[in-house]
Amino acid sequence: MTTEHFDVIVVGAGISGIGAGYHLQTLSPDRSYVILEGRPQLGGTWDLFRYPGIRSDSDMYTLGYSFRPWTEAKAIADGPSILKYVSDTAHENGIDRHIRYNHQVKTASWSTEDARWTVVSDGPDGPVRITCNFLFMCSGYYNYAKGHTPDFPGAESFAGDIVHPQHWPQDLDYSGKNVVVIGSGATAVTLVPEMAKRAAHVTMLQRSPTYVVSRPSEDSIANWLRSKLPSKVAYGITRWKNVLFGMFFFRLARRKPERVKERIIGMVRDHLGPDYDVGKHFTPRYNPWDQRLCLVPDADLFDSLKAGTSSVVTDRIEAFTPSGIKLESGGELAADVIVTATGLELQLLSDVAFSVDGAAVDLSKTYNYKGMMYSDLPNLASSFGYTNASWTLKADLTCGYVCRLLNTMTKRGLRQATPRISTEAMQPEPFLDFSSGYVTRAMEKFPKQGDRKPWKLYQNYALDILTLKYGSVDAEMEFSNPVPDRKTVADKREAVPA
Repeated sequence: MTTEHFDVIVVGAGISGIGAGYHLQTLSPDRSYVILEGRPQLGGTWDLFRYPGIRSDSDMYTLGYSFRPWTEAKAIADGPSILKYVSDTAHENGIDRHIRYNHQVKTASWSTEDARWTVVSDGPDGPVRITCNFLFMCSGYYNYAKGHTPDFPGAESFAGDIVHPQHWPQDLDYSGKNVVVIGSGATAVTLVPEMAKRAAHVTMLQRSPTYVVSRPSEDSIANWLRSKLPSKVAYGITRWKNVLFGMFFFRLARRKPERVKERIIGMVRDHLGPDYDVGKHFTPRYNPWDQRLCLVPDADLFDSLKAGTSSVVTDRIEAFTPSGIKLESGGELAADVIVTATGLELQLLSDVAFSVDGAAVDLSKTYNYKGMMYSDLPNLASSFGYTNASWTLKADLTCGYVCRLLNTMTKRGLRQATPRISTEAMQPEPFLDFSSGYVTRAMEKFPKQGDRKPWKLYQNYALDILTLKYGSVDAEMEFSNPVPDRKTVADKREAVPA
């Protein structure tokens, strides 16, 4: 097995990995890089998910890259449009030439003596070994191989089709059929109105309600600005408008949750009318932003409910039956197709097995540094977006910070950057302060965060700009491992037996 070397290995060619490629060749152009993608094409989430109506659940002026304006009319874009945007970005900037497809990374081993990672992946023709000085994980946060599906009693007896949105069969014909979508999250509220256009009826079966907010699919201010100003200027103004509004709304929800809850539920009631049981079907038990809000463009879910092409049932499943689902309340939902929109299975750094100088690394025992690195792990960063805002906002900042680290090491003649916890006391906190099921199921496998900077996540874009773009790179970061002079390298080579 031959070994290649690059300055940086990026793992993942989704929205984060393509952004990483752009930042590396723009801010650290002296560094060589390769992108290893486990799937046969780029796009990540936006290529994997193919279910009806797939779209963003946040606006494209913040989900889009900081360096490439979104110029389409719709702010809430469909999946194919987002995939095209990511693909065009890769092609226009030559990033696609750096991608190696069907390379599933399995192990990564750090050698302090060599100041490099050795990465082994399953390639299209067998194992592949590549070394790098810096490893940048941009592989997302969930398992692409499978989604989360509970064990439903009697599922094997159901006579129809059971489908998980993560593995949507393109030949599935649900025209004129009764469909039950299990779940109440972003995927469910997307599927229901879209499937209702062709199905006989679609029922959204939820164990408990989620906050649902309607928003126009087009941003009229953004479209007006774009007609008057250069695209980059209009994009920048719109981006900050939406960022500031999102920050204001999140802060208000945390400070005055009852007020925000009343407002959200009031808007739902305005859509569905006084006779609809909003209290049962659209009033969650938790406060706004304890879980992510669900966005419905142009009130499409509410319009479908009012038209009678879909409905919401709030109940628990007792068992699947040959003809549908039996509920704990005693009722039964007839179904020809059941869609289990029951969530994701979180996965930390693609479940790669990491080791440092021969010792295996347990990431759950580490602390997360600035939302991107891990205590005592050298030259390793990961891209993990916001839970209360668009993913790409944080991904862009992370890419910029990685380049700052790379450039600092070059300037100082050092090869290693390692986050180290100082002697100051620090209390552990969960990696994510979120009560969604897919998060709570996996948190024991994730690193902790601390209760102080730079080990605490603030989920605040403005603060992160100050910290990551302009703040010191030396805060609890150990730079070490000088670049050896030529004589030292030659002596080492002579000392190795032929």
